Amino acid sequence: MIAAVYAALTVALAPISYGPLQFRVSEALTLLPFYLPEAIPGLFIGCVFANFYGGFGLADMVFGGLATLIAAVLTRKSPNLYISALWPVVSNMIIIGIMLHVLINVPLIETCIYIGLGEAGACYIVGVPLMKILEKQNLICRS
Repeated sequence: MIAAVYAALTVALAPISYGPLQFRVSEALTLLPFYLPEAIPGLFIGCVFANFYGGFGLADMVFGGLATLIAAVLTRKSPNLYISALWPVVSNMIIIGIMLHVLINVPLIETCIYIGLGEAGACYIVGVPLMKILEKQNLICRS
């Protein structure tokens, strides 16, 4: 279910989900492993499927999936929600920033910053409030 929601959100919002300037709303879901370890494979699979449609091919499927997997594992190990939201930002800004630099020859530092800012927005502006709402409604809890 998590894979399907992640992939559907990413593809449905494709104009803002891919490329050097992106705000991938589905990345808000990368905070779920903080509460639910079983969300880790779902996020990985969802990202791989979403990146199939992103225009950067196998490289994006592999490196995007890897960035999401690393972020999800580190998110799970975090001591609090706010620190957990940092891992998707760091993982994606480095891995996806480098990938885009290599694939489409965009400036490395600027691309990493843009990816990081978009990721921070998705995680802190959308993700943290979403997790707080789900927690308050007793739909998720730290296990």
